[in-house]
Amino acid sequence: MIITTTPTVEGKAILEYKGIVFGEVISGVDVIKDIAAGLTNFFGGRSGSYEGELIEARNHALHEMESRAFSMGANAVVGVDVDYEVLGQANNMLMVTASGTAVVVGYDNKLQPGDNR
Repeated sequence: MIITTTPTVEGKAILEYKGIVFGEVISGVDVIKDIAAGLTNFFGGRSGSYEGELIEARNHALHEMESRAFSMGANAVVGVDVDYEVLGQANNMLMVTASGTAVVVGYDNKLQPGDNR
């Protein structure tokens, strides 16, 4: 499935709009990651534990969005946007939301399979 932040897919025509799709993930950050991030904050540098959590949450949100688009009969999602929020009383929850428009794309009249443009 094609997933893109652009409103169209180059070389393909949007044949049908299926609707807006979302993928949401809320994940908790555990105490060990908090301690490691606190040390990184104190000594400087990048927080690998938080970055890993962020990457994993984003991938899950995109996969969930893709699955929902597929179940609607789409073969692409255009206009994808990914948003991040921190939740919880202690700001220890990460919410990642991916959204886009599920569409069916096909080759337009100007570009055929095998063209190298």
